[in-house]
Order: sequence, then C-alpha cells, then structure tokens
Amino acid sequence: MDFRHALITAPVSLLVLFILSKLIGNKQMANLNLFDYINGITIGSIAAEMATNGFDAFFECLIALIIYAAVVILLSYLSQKSIALRRFFTGKTIVLYDKGKIYKKNLMTAKIDMNEFLSMLRNKGYFCLEDIETAYLEQNGQLSVLVKSNKSPVTPFDMKIRVNHTRPEVVVISDGKVFEKNLKSTGNNTDWLNRQLKIKGQKQKDIFLAVCDGDNNLKIYEISDKRDTNDPFE
Repeated sequence: MDFRHALITAPVSLLVLFILSKLIGNKQMANLNLFDYINGITIGSIAAEMATNGFDAFFECLIALIIYAAVVILLSYLSQKSIALRRFFTGKTIVLYDKGKIYKKNLMTAKIDMNEFLSMLRNKGYFCLEDIETAYLEQNGQLSVLVKSNKSPVTPFDMKIRVNHTRPEVVVISDGKVFEKNLKSTGNNTDWLNRQLKIKGQKQKDIFLAVCDGDNNLKIYEISDKRDTNDPFE
C-alpha cells in the first residue's frame, strides 16, 4: 500500500463513514440490536477497504458504501412503518420469567442457559427470583426486570417526605493524587481535605480512592492486594 495514498484515503474514508453514520442514526453500543450490529461491522469493513486499497478500489468501495448505507436507511424507514418488518429485522421482546414460572423454551430461543440468566439478574442487582415479577429479554440483548410491588424499595415520594436536592459523589483523591478542581467544585479546599484525613487517620499518599458526597462527607475506599478465588455463585 502506498503511504501517500493512505494519507488521502484514510481521512476521506473516515469522513464518509462519519457522515453516513450520522445519516443512519446514532445509537449507544448497549442499545444495538443484531441488525444494527451487522450493519456497523459491514460498513466499517467497507470503509477499511477504502482506506487500504488502490484508488480504483477506493471509488468502488465508496459507491458500495453509499449503496449499502442507502439500503440500511431505507430498511430502517420501512421498519418504522411496518411491524412485521420491524420484528423481522430487530426481533421482539422475549418473556423469560413471569409470576414464578421460568419459560424454558424462550430461554432456548434466546440461546441463554439458566446460569447465564441468573448471572444477568445478578448484574441487575437481583439475587432472589422470588423478588421478581417478570423478566424480559429485549431486542438489544439487555435484560429488563419488573420487581414485585411489595419488594420495591420505598422512596421518599411513597412516604410523602420532602428531601433536599443532592449531587453525585465527586472524586477528590485517586491513587494518592488530589484533584484540586474537583475538590473546589464541592466548595472545599485542601485545608478542609487535610483536616478530614487527619480525623480519619489517613495519609493522602496511601489512599486509593476518596470521594466527597452531596452532604459534604469524605468517603475513603481501601484497596486489597489479596486475591479472592472463591466463586459464591458456582
């Protein structure tokens, strides 16, 4: 491959890929269904061919890329108009668990075994099936869970309690380094931080992670160098 050729074709292919991607539409990786995933791989492969082959192949790939993107846009539009097409290209939601019943055939359709299903639930923060009303596998492969009403966490709204607005925790120390801009954004300074560290009996250089929460409390998290080989879910 000619180096000078690559200097021209690589940026152009990247620009074309960016423009076509914007036309097709933006989606987060977690929200991609199988059809979107295949489209992304194919268009990316054609763009790579544009950047690495000769000028003759460059224009052939460019035409192929435009045609492919046009077909994707057309199919996307038709899928919005037709439920049957939408289900064909993107699939449909599958019920895996409902009211105490596990749908084995649906698990087999989704190519998910029982251990994987339980692992997906744990990743969602649910460790007990009895707490769950329904679990669905979405078109993008993500698991959606509806918790039983009597197992749902009680919120201040449920208790008719007025609460103050809060803010997310801000990292003020990481690997022994103080983030002064972050510290300043909390309304504190290094003097305040040093006082808090002294009260907690900690040294800055020994801290792996320290955050300041919405109530202006300093929270320090320790790191363990020990390896835990036990698998509690095996």
